[in-house]
Amino acid sequence: MKSESQSVQQAVALRWDSESMSAPKVVASGRGEIAERILAVAHENGIPISQNADIMELLAFADVGSEIPAELYTAIAEILSYLFSLNAGLRG
Repeated sequence: MKSESQSVQQAVALRWDSESMSAPKVVASGRGEIAERILAVAHENGIPISQNADIMELLAFADVGSEIPAELYTAIAEILSYLFSLNAGLRG
């Protein structure tokens, strides 16, 4: 996820494996150059990026390695559903 609503770019990377994790985890978070690197790695690996400044702002408070806050489950589920449908469309 990324946010460009501020003058300094922010990015938060999530990882989720439904078989081994109860909720998505924050695996990277940063501003400025770190955010740019997170986005570059995502692009290099074909990882879809969602732009939602409100959710990203809330996720930025989560510690790297921690599960996302329960209050964000519904919003993140909607984003993951959208990204999964994009992936399915790409695989044809």
